[in-house]
Amino acid sequence: MGQEKLNKKNEEVIKALGAFGGGIASTGQVCGALLGGVALISSLYSRGNLEEKEDPRMWRLSHKLAKKFEGITREFGSVNCSDIARVNWADREQVKTFYNQPDSRHQYCLKVVEDTASALGEILEEADQKSR
Repeated sequence: MGQEKLNKKNEEVIKALGAFGGGIASTGQVCGALLGGVALISSLYSRGNLEEKEDPRMWRLSHKLAKKFEGITREFGSVNCSDIARVNWADREQVKTFYNQPDSRHQYCLKVVEDTASALGEILEEADQKSR
């Protein structure tokens, strides 16, 4: 979604982030929405090799997103997928229910992703306006 907004589609990056789902490879750890947002910020402001210098905005904007994400997920008690989705990703039946039942916690995950994308957009727009 972030690449579309920036009009910078790179399928290799999308592939590289594929295992972020389910809280890093279905472990239930940190939510992939936060990780994906930080990855997008890094792709904009990090260096491509050790000789280049990182733009300090990478750290500042990533920190800002992480703090906003803490607010977005406060009601779940943590930034971890296991607390937001409350699904055991190793249990096929739970995963099926998660995706197929309209009253499952999948709706919470979609809202977290939506709110995170919105926060990321605001952060990037604000950074763009400050750099002009």
